[in-house]
Amino acid sequence: MSNSNPTTPNKPEHQIQSEIRLALSQAGHTAFRINVGKFLLQDGRWFDVGAPKGFSDIIGFRADGQAFFIEVKNAKGRPSKEQLHFIKTMESKGALAGIARSAEEALEIVNGGK
Repeated sequence: MSNSNPTTPNKPEHQIQSEIRLALSQAGHTAFRINVGKFLLQDGRWFDVGAPKGFSDIIGFRADGQAFFIEVKNAKGRPSKEQLHFIKTMESKGALAGIARSAEEALEIVNGGK
């Protein structure tokens, strides 16, 4: 998991995610953005949608079938305990996983280097 900062420290995570997905696609990989959300039901209860807590922002696979999971953070972002646990769990199962603050760091993770 890399700790370096992107060249633009105030770049929002959604922009970094878009840049990562584009870079992964251009490199021949298949990647998906995982969306989560919460909304209020008419009876006043909250309903969570999407992946479980800690699940990475971007998932995908390389042309050779190797799975990867990328947690996207901006320069100031810190991963939660759940996100770190998820990354370690995916790595223990043979997937590539890590935290990326730029497209370059995401490509390092997917190419097997950290």
